[in-house]
Amino acid sequence: MTEISRSARPLGPGHTITCRAYACPIDRKCAPVHSDNMTNAVVLFRLALSVGALALVSGCAPEVVRAPMSIQGNVEVLASDALGGRLTGSQGIQQAAQHIIGQLELFGAEPLPGSEDYRLPFEYTGSTTDGGTTLRVHREEESPELEGAVRALSFSESGAVSGSLVFVGYGLVVPETDGFSYDSYATVDVTDKIVVALRYSPEDADRELRSVFSRYSSLRFKAQAARQRGAAGLIVVTGPRSPNAGALVPMTADTAAADSGIVAASVDVALADRLFALVPDKTLEEAQLELDSGNPHVTGFEIPAEVTLDVQVVREQERGYNVVAYLPPTTNVVADKPYVVLGAHYDHLGHGEDGSSLAKPEEVGDVHNGADDNASGVSAVLSAGAELASQERARGVVLAFWSGEELGLLGSGDFVDSAPVPMDQIAAYVNFDMVGRLRDNELSVQALGSSSVWSDLVEEVNASFGFELQRVTDPYLPTDVMSFNLAEVPSLALFTGSHEDYHRPTDDSETVNYPGLERIARYGAAVATHLVREPEPPDFVRVERTGQAGGQMQIRLYTGTIPDYASEVDGLLLSGVMGGGPAEKAGLREGDIIVELAGQSVTNIYDYTFALDLLKVGEPAAVAFTRDGERVETVLVPETRQ
Repeated sequence: MTEISRSARPLGPGHTITCRAYACPIDRKCAPVHSDNMTNAVVLFRLALSVGALALVSGCAPEVVRAPMSIQGNVEVLASDALGGRLTGSQGIQQAAQHIIGQLELFGAEPLPGSEDYRLPFEYTGSTTDGGTTLRVHREEESPELEGAVRALSFSESGAVSGSLVFVGYGLVVPETDGFSYDSYATVDVTDKIVVALRYSPEDADRELRSVFSRYSSLRFKAQAARQRGAAGLIVVTGPRSPNAGALVPMTADTAAADSGIVAASVDVALADRLFALVPDKTLEEAQLELDSGNPHVTGFEIPAEVTLDVQVVREQERGYNVVAYLPPTTNVVADKPYVVLGAHYDHLGHGEDGSSLAKPEEVGDVHNGADDNASGVSAVLSAGAELASQERARGVVLAFWSGEELGLLGSGDFVDSAPVPMDQIAAYVNFDMVGRLRDNELSVQALGSSSVWSDLVEEVNASFGFELQRVTDPYLPTDVMSFNLAEVPSLALFTGSHEDYHRPTDDSETVNYPGLERIARYGAAVATHLVREPEPPDFVRVERTGQAGGQMQIRLYTGTIPDYASEVDGLLLSGVMGGGPAEKAGLREGDIIVELAGQSVTNIYDYTFALDLLKVGEPAAVAFTRDGERVETVLVPETRQ
């Protein structure tokens, strides 16, 4: 991907271009525009203004307007068809970056200290394709290759494994929670075998149980559970009673730094039925029906077949860009931890090609404009930044616009890992994601558990706004707050809830509640104003969930580890440990690589998170790590964080 030059600069406040019947895209000659395309023409002119890419066209004349753009104007530009859905790595997201930079420059935001560009690059796995996965069932007379019915899982290790088959139901392992536990492997031995597991979780389980299962039902977690129990491979089947019954699991862009450490693929219902035909008196549908009540006592069984699963995954590396700007402190005395970060992701789904689209059949392939997700958040951060730019600040303000959020928090994860701003110098992070659909005056304030100050602060600020605040303690959210929480930064997230247009082409600019969005932007700016002026930074509280009862129970279990979760080592590299914490007491330090925790092997951050669920406060847990190439064993005693 070609990096965009910063040589072109905006015209500055008070200038734009009008053209009666012409559109002037950035890199094309002007062309007549039909009436039904006038909206895109207007957007392209706005975009041209914001990036300073003005075309000299007959019939176009300068005209004075107010700048920077309004919140609505920013949403309309970012969520236009002209930007093609802002897929990470696309031309559209490059244009979005240029637009954002143009707006930042209008109110005086600068690149980070030590940086000459607003764009901070990061590498990621841009695409994952099947390089020729096959499954062979061994028979005495032949070993037929079953083509077209098997597909690699995106996170699979590449390679071939052979062994007998064991059906393990849904392949779930749920640690004991309030007297409930679930272990699909309790009665079966899968050592050196290939496990067959159903996708999703028990279909007929009650709402509370489904909430428990949901955290452990991702295919990555199932793969880890299989590997931890010695399985050689994993085959996933979408059961006949499940959504997308019988379908192969789509290959999506799996952007993790490490694969799952196990060979894994999905098969379609035709092949699954062929395998289950080898089981006496048991069909696939019958097996699933027995499991769907959520009964943990239903046991797995062997499938009398020897197979070879050969999985080939092709991963392509690409480059994405965060856009990051800075408003330096204005006072002579700079407060402790001199940075406050406001962030929002500016990427979306393109035409839905990354696999997470929820488009209806008639919408497949249409542009996913992502007005609420997350042009709304970008516009709110720009608005809050412009407001903060005119205020006195004892801390500097970092305005961050993440790419790759939809691919797995890539941009924010890289920022935390590369630390262009030292993580221990960030007082707080405030995230804006999907803040454009305010309904019934309800604003969700999330991640409150990450600091003891948040509960009082959000209520204090709200006295001037009057939102019906929906309070969420959990900081483990499917948004960029997760990255900062893992880096021990007190974090807060604003959110107005999901809706029927989520991840669909219908998430368009006309569906945004602009008066509500403007209020939320001001609310976020007011929170940030407190953070940049208050001498004492918020404290950090580590919330580590060791089990979920209906998604409600949270235990503040503290290990004191600071993971480098983007590392490509075998294990979990520590970027540091908290002074006086359990990890330091156990002898761990920066640069150590954890390879075992609580009897579970650790090859990446996913394994580590999986193993954390097995820990209990006050109970010693065995830890093995490598230091300078040598294996060291110790004992870590988790604590509670006050």
